[in-house]
Amino acid sequence: MMHRIAFFIDGGYLDHELDNKRQGNRIDYRKLVNVIVEKSGTDKEIVRVYYYHCLPYQDRQPTTEQSGKFSKAQGFFRALQRTSRFEVRIGRLAFRGNREDGTPIFEQKRVDLMLGLDLMSLAVKHMIDEVFLVAGDSDFVPAVNAVKKEGIVVYLVHGDTPHDDLLDEVDERIPLTQELVGGCFRLI
Repeated sequence: MMHRIAFFIDGGYLDHELDNKRQGNRIDYRKLVNVIVEKSGTDKEIVRVYYYHCLPYQDRQPTTEQSGKFSKAQGFFRALQRTSRFEVRIGRLAFRGNREDGTPIFEQKRVDLMLGLDLMSLAVKHMIDEVFLVAGDSDFVPAVNAVKKEGIVVYLVHGDTPHDDLLDEVDERIPLTQELVGGCFRLI
């Protein structure tokens, strides 16, 4: 029997986890999803891949560098949205001050909530049998617990330091190793 699956990717988390693995390359998200599905075994139909992220922060009067980063991110999100069965959800970045060394502190807003709502929506409508969550934040524990009560198997695709509570709550774990992601990069 073909299992219906959905991916829920926290783009900020995935970027952070891949920074030390990408070595100047960009990830091919379609390829990454397919590699993860293969690793999990059994026949699966991808219903949807949800990707959550924020556009880069811009001042009210953006610098040339900020405008360039913003425009590049918009283009990337547009291209990803046009990938078959991908859905891009955009939150926003909130400026939270500066660290002691002067570097700015930003916080993602709305991303976790949008992910949790989409996850629950597919679960309660019984549109999926399995979930692949690419995240590491303990904020997702209540949503994971709720979809498991709907009979859905939850895979956590994680980097080196996912929250222990999230690791404990999911059914299956797939580490984002160099071996797993190595064939999923494309040259910039």
